[in-house]
Amino acid sequence: MPSTEPRGPRQIWRALQWSMKGLRAAWRHEASFRLEGYLFVIMFPLGLWLGHGAIEKALLCGSLILVLSAELLNSAVEAIVDKASPEFHELAGRAKDMGSAAVLLLMFNVVLCWGLVLSAHLQG
Repeated sequence: MPSTEPRGPRQIWRALQWSMKGLRAAWRHEASFRLEGYLFVIMFPLGLWLGHGAIEKALLCGSLILVLSAELLNSAVEAIVDKASPEFHELAGRAKDMGSAAVLLLMFNVVLCWGLVLSAHLQG
């Protein structure tokens, strides 16, 4: 059945408000997100400055955005797991660990992207 929810600018505005609410909640309640946010504020402009051309800038800055995105998803998984299963359960722990591992892999991606781009500049 089609949704009766209005589409267009009003729905986009509401979606933006919900997204900002999520960002505020992550900032308020998640120390890891705050730390990654501080690093983002420093490294994003640095990536724009250091990157030569659009592709390098996209790699340097985009890799940072991916970490923040994964952290938000990881925090969402942790919140829903804690709500659904406040006592320890092996599957709950596994879900949380996998979310954390996703963030870690994207942090490795940041190091790889930045390392390769910066080493290319040092050699050239």
